[in-house]
Amino acid sequence: MKKKTVTAASLAGYLLWAAAWTSCTGGSETRPNSTALRDLTRYVDPYIGTGDHGHVFLGASVPFGLVQLGPTGSGRGWDWCSGYHFSDTTVVGFGHMHLSGTGIGDLGDIAFLPAVGDVALRRGEPDRPDSGLCSTFRRSTEKVKPGYYAVHLDRFGIDVELTATRRTGFHKYTFPRSDRAQVIIDLENGIGWDRVEDGMVDRVNDTTVSGYRHSTGWAADQRIYFTAVFSRPMKNFSFSGERTAPFAQIFFDTEEGAEIYVKVALSPVSVENARLNLETELPGWDFDGTVAAADSAWNSELNRVDFRTADHRTERIFYTALYHTMIAPSEFCDVNGDRRGTDRTVHRAAPFTNYTTFSLWDTYRAAHPLITLLHPEKVPDIINSMLTIYREQGKLPVWHLMANETDCMVGNPGIPVVADAILKDFGGFDRELAFEAMKQSALLDERGQHWMRQYGYIPFDLENESVAKTLEYALADWCVAQVARKMGKTEEAEYFLRLSKGYTHLFDSSTGFMRGRDSLGNFRTPFDPFHSVHRENDYTEGTAWQYTWLVPQDVEGLVALFGSREAFVRKLDSLFTVSGDMGAEASPDISGLIGQYAHGNEPGHHIPYLYACTGEPEKTALRVRQVMNELYTDRPAGLCGNEDVGQMSAWYVLSALGFYQVEPAGGRYFFGSPLMDEATLRTGNGKTFRITVKNNGRERPFVRSVILNGKPHDKPYIDHRDLAAGGELVFEMSDSGK
Repeated sequence: MKKKTVTAASLAGYLLWAAAWTSCTGGSETRPNSTALRDLTRYVDPYIGTGDHGHVFLGASVPFGLVQLGPTGSGRGWDWCSGYHFSDTTVVGFGHMHLSGTGIGDLGDIAFLPAVGDVALRRGEPDRPDSGLCSTFRRSTEKVKPGYYAVHLDRFGIDVELTATRRTGFHKYTFPRSDRAQVIIDLENGIGWDRVEDGMVDRVNDTTVSGYRHSTGWAADQRIYFTAVFSRPMKNFSFSGERTAPFAQIFFDTEEGAEIYVKVALSPVSVENARLNLETELPGWDFDGTVAAADSAWNSELNRVDFRTADHRTERIFYTALYHTMIAPSEFCDVNGDRRGTDRTVHRAAPFTNYTTFSLWDTYRAAHPLITLLHPEKVPDIINSMLTIYREQGKLPVWHLMANETDCMVGNPGIPVVADAILKDFGGFDRELAFEAMKQSALLDERGQHWMRQYGYIPFDLENESVAKTLEYALADWCVAQVARKMGKTEEAEYFLRLSKGYTHLFDSSTGFMRGRDSLGNFRTPFDPFHSVHRENDYTEGTAWQYTWLVPQDVEGLVALFGSREAFVRKLDSLFTVSGDMGAEASPDISGLIGQYAHGNEPGHHIPYLYACTGEPEKTALRVRQVMNELYTDRPAGLCGNEDVGQMSAWYVLSALGFYQVEPAGGRYFFGSPLMDEATLRTGNGKTFRITVKNNGRERPFVRSVILNGKPHDKPYIDHRDLAAGGELVFEMSDSGK
């Protein structure tokens, strides 16, 4: 097929058509004002976070889309959770679904690999790329930008280009001359963390195949269906292996430079719906036009923040971070609204856009508050998705993946997200149902929650990770109490507020740390605040040094435990300066250390802002600037820990703008130290909020004064309602903290 060219008329028509199909039937979607949009995708470097332990996705996608189409390497292990790592220069396939930044691997589903010659239908080994499905590549041939990925496969001499819409992947392969050119569909391997239970590829006609993959892994019962259409008729089709090891080969004769295009649509529901998604989202063959549409979609979303600074490195880090916050949560429904539920049944024509990939233990802290600020139109659909999960599984999601509850991580992290939406006065969902979901989720007799009601805390002799669980449940209970109070439910408010004080039982005033306590009230001994073991520990991916501060919902109460504000601040100062041995079995997630402050893991993300909460804003400014300048870079190893589905990047986005939501719900954003000269936030409904930073610079990190809408602002925070309403905030910076 000849390469398609894009005319102004065809591209304009494509973009108008694409805009009409931006979400599932019944969902809402608004875009920022399209006037004077900047070209911001040029600042995005998708390689940031692909090295070290960032675990980010690299490939082609559109914002919040189901399809993340990109390469899967032959490497296995923790640093290949997304399927790609910068240290690897092998490809075993181009899968249509990936995770971004997680600490556990899954997906890589429906992998395609173009090839020539005889290829063994098994996963190739890194040290022997010719042992199966595998090819080496040179980094110099990779090209990647939002919505587009390209690479040359050295083993086969094939150029690969990829782009995507929300539910479809679009492949372009340029082949050498061959009478045995082929496209292999690998339904067995994924990224190597799951196991296929059943898979099939059927030939529909001479240009179309369809099939499905059912697998078990982190998502215990994952089902995905697809339809693939080729741009030229196939010479032959072969399906090999058992249904638990399914491969298909589609053969062609190719001349030198032959271009073969493949359009692949996914559906969580059925092959028929995959075909409908394809016909709706990608009816033509304009590859360049689809690349341009993907770039336009990313530009539209990135322009929700017009962030300006003379430091282009900072702009690259900022816009790459903003890009990372919009890979997930992902739409998990078809264009007609059909979706697969947690109850393992198909639900037709949902009246909202259904989402999945809720890494809530991470994202309730900053990524979801950022959505309420920059993507308010998505909040009702996200909450409706979570309430639907509640109806189908009896509790709010914990870590939800492709219609499966993984129960990964501790606490009740869905509660703060729902509470935040209610406390910020979002509509579009049933508030009574939302309160019921929060209340019932908090009262379940599972995952140690019943011990909270019996003892007021979780005893370490009855439950593993007792300190982390107590603190997370107390935090969530506080959120329930705040919503109950807002809704006039006095009895429930008082009950959950009492439960939220559970953290007080674990504070040891003699050491100044949160410690494990048994069912008789005795603290665990011996005690070492530096020591951490990966399993059978009182803490989750942390130590007493990090977890002592996990009371963002009641900073005043935490300060009171130390006896005075001065004692609290002295202890907080020491967090950033002490050093000690965490032990050989310490979790690798305890990373990004400044003293014992661990920015590479989420429970500590609010800690630098505790100074601002207690009258020491200059110390918040210094520590926030230190984290942004030292622990975020524009290199592949530019993240100091797992990206965790947008949380690590959301912290940077909010902090670079000059504020951060410390409390888990409610919308008080405490000031820190803005990095830019000016920024304009498009906060929905045609509203804009402008931030001007005067006298800023590396040597002037301190906020000297704040003016909100022309009037002096003496609070250490700004309310969500002020940001959402539009207006202007002026920071004046200084080289002195006093």
